Amino acid sequence: MFTGIVQTSGKIAELNKLGDALQMKIFAEGYFANSKKGDSVANDGVCLTIESCTANEAIFTLINQTVINTSFCRAAVGGLVNLELPCRPDSLMGGHFVMGHIDAAATVTQIIERETGLEIDLEIPENLSKYVIHRGSIALNGISLTVAEVPEKNIIRVAIIPETIRVTNISNWQRGTLVNVEVDMMGKYIEKLLEKYAIRDIL
Repeated sequence: MFTGIVQTSGKIAELNKLGDALQMKIFAEGYFANSKKGDSVANDGVCLTIESCTANEAIFTLINQTVINTSFCRAAVGGLVNLELPCRPDSLMGGHFVMGHIDAAATVTQIIERETGLEIDLEIPENLSKYVIHRGSIALNGISLTVAEVPEKNIIRVAIIPETIRVTNISNWQRGTLVNVEVDMMGKYIEKLLEKYAIRDIL
């Protein structure tokens, strides 16, 4: 489990196709010094398992379902990837509960420059809109963000401060960029409970 507080961004050093899967080597100087084979790392919000690593590099394999349902369908050597190690029981919860299980990819539709950072609009799939609320939490490329506005049913707006821009790959986003989305899991649990009790009450 993660908190959505990105620690650094790594660079895609290699990409190799393994049938319909994709093997990816990430370079991030010193970042994997305390990691080992089998550890989990969030890559742009996607929970992946380290297959091998050194202090500076780690290798991950993305199965076909992960590739086609996330922004990694457009992965390219040299691209920047947001990285976060799993939280520990004593970790500060600076963001929100992020599982690393991507719901879909959203598309950046507009970037507005402000004196204090950026405002970014994204189009999300219609089936996810019910889980997004004004001032609610959402993870975009693994970044825990607050929904600033919902100007249209399938459009969300987030406000980005300079520090988040500095640490993450947001500076590379542009109109048309695909961004991994994980909605707040609490909404899904509540929906499931309501469905269960609604059916029971009808019976």
